Amino acid sequence: MDAPDYPALLERIAADVAPLVGSGTPAEYIPALADVDPRQFGMAVADLDGNVHGVGDWRVPFSAQSVTKVFALALALAEGGDSLWERVGREPSGNPFNSLVQLEYENGIPRNPFINAGALVVTDRLQTLTGDASSELLEFLRQESGNPAVGFDPEVAASEHEHGDRNAAVAHFMASYGNIDNPVPALLDHYFWQCSIEMTCADMALAARFLARHGLRADGSRLLTRSEAKQINAVMLTCGTYDAAGEFAYRVGLPGKSGVGGGIVAVVPGTCTLAVWSPGLDARGNSVAGVAALDRFTTLTGLSVF
Repeated sequence: MDAPDYPALLERIAADVAPLVGSGTPAEYIPALADVDPRQFGMAVADLDGNVHGVGDWRVPFSAQSVTKVFALALALAEGGDSLWERVGREPSGNPFNSLVQLEYENGIPRNPFINAGALVVTDRLQTLTGDASSELLEFLRQESGNPAVGFDPEVAASEHEHGDRNAAVAHFMASYGNIDNPVPALLDHYFWQCSIEMTCADMALAARFLARHGLRADGSRLLTRSEAKQINAVMLTCGTYDAAGEFAYRVGLPGKSGVGGGIVAVVPGTCTLAVWSPGLDARGNSVAGVAALDRFTTLTGLSVF
């Protein structure tokens, strides 16, 4: 199958979802995100060779938030192997991303690595393995995207700290079960800086290419085994969009990971990676226009994992 005409395709998708841009609500519980203009939309696609195409605000940096959890997971697996799965599950949660309810029933083992509890365990593991989890992640994103300007947003990090009581409670709760190795304040610091990383759609699509390239990094070296890349894609499909993962799989049919900054990264294994951003969120924390754009992409191209 020939590659789609990506520029024309993206223009059509942007036109199709234009009525939805501005609908939804930016993440209000993080003040630094609540002030972002919701009338923005960008989308980018990167092929396996690193050619990237975009439309709209695809070069505007935005807060990656939970999208960074995919990259932290990949680094933790690459550095430390499958032992991570003894501390975090691989099942959909069915509960909001910041819920504490399941942790008590399941003895401090988070349901998956993409809810906040699971991401804290992943960051804790990466901190133990590297000694500087947030900086390691940032350097990886700079290398894979080819953009040394990818960086932290101190305002967002401070906002996360000031409104991070629920994450602190989750981390302390897991520590009480012995599922956190590092001091909770240090862990939270790395986690909040991780969530504050700013990227563009182009950066995000390029950085995720290793998941479409079956574990190969941009320079051709191997980050993950083919099996590990498959595993991350599988967990993205089933758990990557909070408690709306079933709906996302139904509509889009691709592994994806969303963030409350309005970004979503998606993977077509063996073909390309996609990143879309629009700050207006639905009730479950996913970009309204972003999900619709990915839905249009798979509908128009027939590209999905099904």
